[in-house]
Amino acid sequence: MAMRNPYAGLNQYKQNNIIQASREGLTLMLFNGIIKFISQAKIHVDNKSIENAHNAIIRADDIIIELNSTLDMQYDISKNLRSLYFYMSKRLADANMRKDKEILDEVLELVTELRDTWKEAMEIANKK
Repeated sequence: MAMRNPYAGLNQYKQNNIIQASREGLTLMLFNGIIKFISQAKIHVDNKSIENAHNAIIRADDIIIELNSTLDMQYDISKNLRSLYFYMSKRLADANMRKDKEILDEVLELVTELRDTWKEAMEIANKK
């Protein structure tokens, strides 16, 4: 008798949300993903799980790289975001080398502020 994947419904739900999301919604999901992976990395650092911490930090950085690659450089805000993304990537590399939670907290604070600002901008735009 084949065992059914208990997470199949959840995975399908997540996949549907991604497919149906607007560009703005996808960006919000990416910010949430960075927050999730940095939070996981902090737990792994506490647990001395070096490989898992490394993997979580790399996943957070991969998302930042993706966000950076999608910037439309004809806008001044994109130039500012590019600088911020480069800074966060560098700090994540530092955190990964040292397994330093303080650096992870610094990047987490920056990403959370970006996410919250993005979410607020989406809400304002949706009211119009």
